[in-house]
Amino acid sequence: MDLHESFAVTPSKLEALKERIHRLGISVALIKEQFVKGSGAGGQKINKTANAVVLRYPPLGLVVRCQRERQRNLNRFLALRELVDRVEIKLSPQTSRRLQEWSRTRDRKLKRRQRSRKKYSPA
Repeated sequence: MDLHESFAVTPSKLEALKERIHRLGISVALIKEQFVKGSGAGGQKINKTANAVVLRYPPLGLVVRCQRERQRNLNRFLALRELVDRVEIKLSPQTSRRLQEWSRTRDRKLKRRQRSRKKYSPA
């Protein structure tokens, strides 16, 4: 995978992603990239173009598939960002923003559940 190609994102986002890749020690040469046809709604456009991206990172056994946007370059960036998120969750969970968001959501749901049980449980 080559990070020097142009992605359809702002340069600051690309630089932030490159910094995270460097900080985590991810070898970009080991990332296998594949373009496949998409699935789901979209009709002829989905059936004819291969703009869905599949990234594989063999050292950790991670596979990421992205088909969120119509542009291949944007899907490449989003898939790479997702892959970096998953690597960060595996290697350093204490610094992972995504893991922190998940724990905040889990805590919020727990509080809601407790309030609901307290309110509607038989006294």
